[in-house]
Amino acid sequence: MKAVAIQAFGRPEGLALIDLPAPTPAEGQVLIANEAIGVGGVDVLIRSGALASYGFKEGHIPGSEVAGTVTAVGGGVDPSWIGQRVWAFTGVSGGYVEQAIASVEEILTLPANLSPVDAVTLGSSGVVAHFGLAHAHFAPGESVLVRGAAGSIGIMTVQLAARGGAGAVAVTTSSAERGDRLRKLGATHVLDRSGEGGQDAPEGYDVIIDIVAGADMPSFFGKLNPNGRMVAVGMVGGRPPADFGMTMMAAFQKSMSFATFSADTVTEADRRAVRTEQFAAASRGELPMVVHELLPLEDAVLAHQKMDAGEVFGRIVLTP
Repeated sequence: MKAVAIQAFGRPEGLALIDLPAPTPAEGQVLIANEAIGVGGVDVLIRSGALASYGFKEGHIPGSEVAGTVTAVGGGVDPSWIGQRVWAFTGVSGGYVEQAIASVEEILTLPANLSPVDAVTLGSSGVVAHFGLAHAHFAPGESVLVRGAAGSIGIMTVQLAARGGAGAVAVTTSSAERGDRLRKLGATHVLDRSGEGGQDAPEGYDVIIDIVAGADMPSFFGKLNPNGRMVAVGMVGGRPPADFGMTMMAAFQKSMSFATFSADTVTEADRRAVRTEQFAAASRGELPMVVHELLPLEDAVLAHQKMDAGEVFGRIVLTP
């Protein structure tokens, strides 16, 4: 089967199309004929080498979520899964392939009218957005700022905050055109990447969901209201400065809070319950999916080039 592997960390050109033997599912696993593969920010971070300290090595196959049809099952798995259309989480590897292996505990049946492409656009990002807001103790009526709102997690956070009754939903983005698109999804105020601008935008926010992190993250503590909470759910802009917490300490009297959030800390049962609800909402047209582009698996380099260039609004999906 065809697969895409990281042959050299760094630039997108380090990705290469390779041939691998078709895998066989082990105990508790299923084999999926992929129809859609999500390209995520974590894939880019791994490929760039930014997460080298976590032990990733050359030959790593990126990709964490896929959707398609189950074609085989391993021991202990109900054979009735064969032939079912599913979304699957493959961990931090193994998605950029024609046939993927996943634990049966990490697959979910797709509603009849939810496409595999929409499933990988929503599957992980919706869960991160939902629990990221919950981690921030977001409540109806509060103001929310989504930093880095043009990606799939940001777009879902905007929609869920608006659906949850936010008093204001501000976004940072790189252009007026993207801002207009985010307004149609629930944003009420559009700011530039530094968090400035936006006519009549709130001076401060009760909740900031940060997908970017990076060198400029500390400046956003100044945009928190007293008792405000910032939750970092990603770091597509790289790691923040080592002393970023000093900015919070300088505003000690505001009782601000900072936290990170990873879906790894949510139980499988809770992730499944939220994902099931979101898939159903998307199938009813209540949660619009934003797909930037469909590309064939062999164009994974181009997909990563577009991600690096900041061209992507929504999710790029690879199709075998």
